[in-house]
Amino acid sequence: MPSIKQSHENRSVRDREEVIELTQKLVQIPSVYRPGVEGGNEEKVANYVAQYLRDLGIEVHVEEVEPGRPNVIGIVDSGKPGPTLLFEGHTDVVTEGDREAWTYDPFGAVIENGRMYGRGTNDTKGNLACMITATHSILRDKEEWSGKIILCIPCDEEGMMIGIKHFIKQGWADNVDGAIICEPEENQICVSQKGAMRIVIRVYGKMAHGAMPLSGINPNTRMAKIICALDDYEQREKERLGCHPQLGWPSITPTILQAPVRGDAQINVVPDQCMTTLDVRTVPGQNHEEIRKEIQHIFDRFAQDDENFRAEFEVIEDRPWTETDINEPVVQAIAKAYEEVTGKPPVYNGVPGATDGTFLHLAGVPIVTTGAGDREVPHQIDEYVDIDELAETTEMYRTAALLFLNRGKDE
Repeated sequence: MPSIKQSHENRSVRDREEVIELTQKLVQIPSVYRPGVEGGNEEKVANYVAQYLRDLGIEVHVEEVEPGRPNVIGIVDSGKPGPTLLFEGHTDVVTEGDREAWTYDPFGAVIENGRMYGRGTNDTKGNLACMITATHSILRDKEEWSGKIILCIPCDEEGMMIGIKHFIKQGWADNVDGAIICEPEENQICVSQKGAMRIVIRVYGKMAHGAMPLSGINPNTRMAKIICALDDYEQREKERLGCHPQLGWPSITPTILQAPVRGDAQINVVPDQCMTTLDVRTVPGQNHEEIRKEIQHIFDRFAQDDENFRAEFEVIEDRPWTETDINEPVVQAIAKAYEEVTGKPPVYNGVPGATDGTFLHLAGVPIVTTGAGDREVPHQIDEYVDIDELAETTEMYRTAALLFLNRGKDE
């Protein structure tokens, strides 16, 4: 009869092999959202995941959020009353960009020198594979536990997060007691995350000949003033709030700048309109409504001195910053799991961007974010994940689930 140590080693080898193979399969199914392109969505990989879960004997629900963009929900019920733990990992990935710039096939999932390369290995198909493998491991070993595990596998995390919004709207998050958001965080325990506002600013002018600019109204110079005023506002917010210990500095970043908005640009034509987009990232202590008011105040100030100043803005996405108390059971479970698996104390940190966890937090679910993968690697050329870290994360998720679901039994 194998010893406890041998059984643990055998399970680790078994789970390691499964998570590697599953990650490769997921990465090899492209799931970049490309509107208007046949197969340019998450459907194929979602269908693969759904069938994989069914083959494990897990109850599966597939819900189409938009045509070709389904959510997959796996339900594992112990049959005994207890808490509900949710694992969340999305199926979509960002574009691979210039394929010629890659050393490896971006959808090849090539393994070399202990790393797997490909779009989604890091963000976040590797972690999706970890959460599925961890759940399968618990089932295979017939572990004792109470309550329920929900595997939330949504579409569109990289876009407007329509998948998680649909998941919540359908009531799946209503009775969840804690959620582990499976994202690349080097297995650090992330208990905060930045908020995000995506804003479109439009400045209106009047077309004119570049040789006679005074016969028109130039929106570009007025947009330049707005951008400079927003930069000043960002600096004031940095001075007011300081550098957050986990999230760093707040930011207001102009990203797209376009003039004219429609039609062809010409060097000798004053355009009739200029547009910019802002990627605003917020930290605890900032109020999103106050940011809206400040932008309007900037507009009002310029309009007082310029009768031709006409601008408007639209907030097209609003995601608040989040903080989770480290004493929350889900945080304690993953932190203790990290200690047990690695033999080291947990490192607490924050997520530099928003995740699907933002909306679970808004729905009242305590969240913690952690997973395999270098935090700096998402969306880069030659994206990769370390194989050893995939195995470590799988064991962490498995251990955390059992700790969370069995808490209070010995009290």
